[in-house]
Amino acid sequence: MSQKWSVISVTGPRQSGKTTLCQMAFPDYDYVNLEHLPTRMHIQEDTDAFLDEHQHGLIIDEAQYMPDIFSYIQVRVDRDKRLRYVLSGSSDFLLMQGITQSLAGRVAVLRLLPLSFREIGAQIEDYTTNQLMFRGFYPAVWGDEREPKDVYESYYETYLVRDVRQIINVQNINAFRHFVMLCAGRVGSEFNAMAISQEVGVSNQTITNWMSILETSYTAFRLQPFYRNIGKRLSKTPKIYFYDVGLAAWLLGIRNETDLQSHPLRGSLFENMVVVEMLKQCYNKSERPDLYFYRDKSQHEVDVLRVDGLQLHGYEIKSGATYLPDWQRNLTYLRGLMPEALASATVVYDGAEEQMAAQNRLINYRHVVI
Repeated sequence: MSQKWSVISVTGPRQSGKTTLCQMAFPDYDYVNLEHLPTRMHIQEDTDAFLDEHQHGLIIDEAQYMPDIFSYIQVRVDRDKRLRYVLSGSSDFLLMQGITQSLAGRVAVLRLLPLSFREIGAQIEDYTTNQLMFRGFYPAVWGDEREPKDVYESYYETYLVRDVRQIINVQNINAFRHFVMLCAGRVGSEFNAMAISQEVGVSNQTITNWMSILETSYTAFRLQPFYRNIGKRLSKTPKIYFYDVGLAAWLLGIRNETDLQSHPLRGSLFENMVVVEMLKQCYNKSERPDLYFYRDKSQHEVDVLRVDGLQLHGYEIKSGATYLPDWQRNLTYLRGLMPEALASATVVYDGAEEQMAAQNRLINYRHVVI
C-alpha cells in the first residue's frame, strides 16, 4: 500500500497497537509522537524545517494534536510523490477532520482494532470463552500480562474521560460516567437516546452528542438496521456495542471470569465479542464493514446481516454450547422472505461441533468466516 499512497492513516482505539504496527511495518521511517507537548511545540516553531529533516519516511503518532501539519504534508506530497508519511491517531473525529480538510484523495485510511481471535490463538492455544470476554482483546492484557481491571480502569479514566474533555466541554462529568455505564448495560440492545436521557437527567441532544464521542474515541459504536424494500416496516433504532468486550464487562462490574458464567448479560457480551470480530476481519482486510442487523415489525430479528454486493449473509449469534434447533428459526424466516438475496445463513455459537444444520451452517465462534 505504501507504494501506491504517499500518506497512510492508521486510526483506532488507544492502546490497540497502532504505534507498534507502524514501526514494525516501516522500520526505516523516523518516528515522532505529537502527544508529547515539548516535541509538539518544537515542531510548531518551524514545521517546514522539521519536515525537511525527515524526507525518507516519517511516522507521526497522535497526529490529531497538530492539525496544521496536514496542510504542510499536502503541499509536500503534491510537489514530490516519492515522500512517505504515516499518520496515526486515537481520535477518529479529530484525525479524519484534518485529513478531509487537507489530504482528501491523497491518503489511504486504515483502522486497527484490538487483537482478533486468530492473533490471540496464535500465541495462546488454551483459553476459555469466559476468559476471552473477561480479559478482552487489548495487547496490554495478553502481551504484557497485566490485570484486566487495571488496564480498563486506566483506559477509562486516563483516555476516555480525557478525550471527552478534549473534544467537547462536558459540564457534568458524573452524568457522562453514568451515561457510559448505562450504555454498557444496553450492550447488544437498541440505543434509545430518549430513554437514556431520562435516566441520566440530560437532554436527548446531549445523549446523542455523547454517543458520538464514544464512537469517535473508538469506545462504542452503533450497528444500524438493515433497509431494503421488502414490504416490511423495519426498526429504525440502531443497536449499541463496545469495541472491546473486556471494557464492557469491566463497566458492568464483572471482576473475574467466574462472574461471567451466570451473569444475566453473558449472552449480550458474547454477541458483542462476535460482532466486533466481524468488524476486525473487515478492517484487517481493508474492506468496508457493511454489517447491519435485521428486525421487522413482528420482531423477527437476525443479529447480523452482511451485505456483499446484491447478496446478503445472515448470522445468528448464540452463547450456548449445545445446539438448539430453534436457533435457526429467524434465519429460516429470513430465507423465506428473501430466498434469492440471502446467499448464506450461519449460526455462530459457543459449542465445538461445526456442521450443516438443515439449510444453515453451524460454526464455533472462534472460526467465524465472513
